[in-house]
Amino acid sequence: MNAIETENLKVWYGDKLVIKGVNLEIPEKTVFAIMGPSGCGKSTLLRAFNRLLELNEIARVEGDVKLYGKSVYEMDEVVVRRKIGMVFQIPNPFPHMSIYDNIALGVRYNKIAKNRKEIDKIVEWSLKKAALWEEVKDRLKDKASNLSGGQMQRLCIARALALRPEVLLMDEPTANLDPVSAKKIEELIFELKKELTIVIVTHSPAQAARVSDYVAFLYLGELVEVGKTEEIFEKPKNELTEKYLTGRMG
Repeated sequence: MNAIETENLKVWYGDKLVIKGVNLEIPEKTVFAIMGPSGCGKSTLLRAFNRLLELNEIARVEGDVKLYGKSVYEMDEVVVRRKIGMVFQIPNPFPHMSIYDNIALGVRYNKIAKNRKEIDKIVEWSLKKAALWEEVKDRLKDKASNLSGGQMQRLCIARALALRPEVLLMDEPTANLDPVSAKKIEELIFELKKELTIVIVTHSPAQAARVSDYVAFLYLGELVEVGKTEEIFEKPKNELTEKYLTGRMG
């Protein structure tokens, strides 16, 4: 079954067409990587999946995005963004809030828990899922700003997981992290795909090869090639894909 499908998806910024009729099928409980050079439309495509583009006044979307067969445009946008969570390139915890409240805020707002005891359980569960619990369990009242960059990113992942999404979008989640923290995030991605679908945007073919089951190569807003990761890397069908994978394209 496919978690996400797009049908002739087009995105404009003003008069400029930046996503050019993309048709994608993203199987459930897999890691699906969208790779391509900077400026090719990867992040824009990702933001179309959970309707974040609607927050951009000059963005216009045509076509459809379906979550488990249902158009996201037939769903409330708040529900869409809860079911399709998002982790950004730059960790964005609420810096002046505690580690605990960073997670509890969304849980309370979405009425996922009825009382403090239930919230406590969700906070612990999500921090464990994000491989952060052992590092912060004795300092939950500390401000999130006291965490390292890698810890902040895992806190953002925990915050998204607390809402029990069906799909987790990750936009260059390791781009601003040191190698040790990046490795932890990649290990976490491997664990999380057992329970939900992960769509990761990356400009690194090496990362796509390491973490994904399927990969799509996007170039200048067009879907050039898509398939199982090992097949794309071992025998790309398109010359542009081969150039990108061999470093002959930025």
